[in-house]
Amino acid sequence: MSAIRAPWRGVYPAGGATYSGQRGGTMRIAVIGFGKMGSWLAGALAAENEVAVYDIDCGKTHNAANVRVLREVIQLKDFKPQMLVNAVNLQNIITAFEQVKPHLPADCIITDVASIKGELPQYYQKSGFRFGSVHPMFGPTFARMDALKYENAIIISESDKAAASFFRTFFGRYSLHITECSFAEHDNLMAYSLTLPFTSSIVFAACLDRKVVPGTTFARHRKIAQGLLGEDDFLLAEVLFNPHSLAQLEKINSRLELLKHIIKDRDYDEAQKFFAKLRASLV
Repeated sequence: MSAIRAPWRGVYPAGGATYSGQRGGTMRIAVIGFGKMGSWLAGALAAENEVAVYDIDCGKTHNAANVRVLREVIQLKDFKPQMLVNAVNLQNIITAFEQVKPHLPADCIITDVASIKGELPQYYQKSGFRFGSVHPMFGPTFARMDALKYENAIIISESDKAAASFFRTFFGRYSLHITECSFAEHDNLMAYSLTLPFTSSIVFAACLDRKVVPGTTFARHRKIAQGLLGEDDFLLAEVLFNPHSLAQLEKINSRLELLKHIIKDRDYDEAQKFFAKLRASLV
């Protein structure tokens, strides 16, 4: 389960088996996967809830604060979460659910924050648990995590009403713009929202010549590409492997072919029309 060390610091009893006092929170929430998003969620949720965290790599949760650290999944039985947030990488989401299921109360709501939903709808239908599915449309790599009012979050409409209500309130505390859509609509939207910028940055990185001294615009694009390629490989692949991604790639190819034609003919009139259309699309 991928992760980086969380920015919160604290001291915990050896082994993480005990928890120093129950917080006056509204829910007991377990977060599995202490990566970039998982660690942020755990810290944010712990402000008003009793939170426990688990990552298959114990070193990732070593310095976590304000949460209970679980060293083994079996400790979920003692914690008795009312909600489980699965924040592991896309490659391991369903495997992680299967590993923790035997240790969850029957009334626990299982949830995910995956950027591509893929096979999750089918899994949830067979899981026997109530479920919720959301997608925080911001990443700790780029977003200002202390100022999220200009960011977005998606709540999947098939989610259990209690889960949807919880996340609507949670995201609302950060003044996030909230959109609700179905599983199918989500992955179609992600092809546009993620595949398009991902592909643009990947192509830029693929054309880099390290001997070139960049200008300001070049340097900004390079920084974006570096941030993107700092993400988990499987996340990048899954975004690109989204069944709806090919339509976006075809659109990119068609625009590139038009641009090549304009450049080849040195057609200033067509260039002006092209630039005007681009500016209009950015308004």
